[in-house]
Amino acid sequence: MKVGIVIFPGSNCDYDAYQAFKMVDGVDVEYLWHGSDHLRSPDVVVLPGGFSYGDYLRAGSIARFSPIMKKVIEFAESGGYVMGICNGFQILLESGLLPGALMRNSSLRFACREIILRVENADTAFTSGLKQRQLLRMPVAHSEGNYFADATTLSELESEGRVVFRYVDKEGVVTAESNPNGSINGIAGIINKRGNVLGMMPHPERAVEQILGSIDGGNIIKSLCVTKS
Repeated sequence: MKVGIVIFPGSNCDYDAYQAFKMVDGVDVEYLWHGSDHLRSPDVVVLPGGFSYGDYLRAGSIARFSPIMKKVIEFAESGGYVMGICNGFQILLESGLLPGALMRNSSLRFACREIILRVENADTAFTSGLKQRQLLRMPVAHSEGNYFADATTLSELESEGRVVFRYVDKEGVVTAESNPNGSINGIAGIINKRGNVLGMMPHPERAVEQILGSIDGGNIIKSLCVTKS
């Protein structure tokens, strides 16, 4: 299995993502430069976290027009698997591969803390190794993670099982206190209709070893790798 990690000017989680996927047996990982017009035939493309192009104008809005994103969009539309983490999620929304928008955190402050996620849909390529309503621990680190969508889009996401992860407390309950950014309905990650594009604000690549405090993120990565192998 081959995974391509896209590097944009300002990416800072590309190495973390590279190492997290390298930990899975049988996975070949390589970097893809934002200025390239070729993906080099990957099975999965990952858009990592960071501050692409300095997050000028709006997070992800400039990266969306980088040369490689034209190929990423074509790849996704042909059924290729794409995973956007944090800034990568923002880029997926800006590119139209996922619906909705990410606004400034409701606190208007940078959120950097460990959160708890509830698996809302275990029947995806990204969660096949997890259980429905399983609780996961991993970090968030962002200023613009406040997910919003209009009522029609939100209804579709919820009714079609496309909300994959939700912020909850340690009892698995959605609360204002457990939501780090004010995201509507506590949404932390969503998937497209076809099920091959996932965007999430929390960082699974930073939760792959016990020394980091959790291996829950590694189980998301392994789920995708096993599905595609």
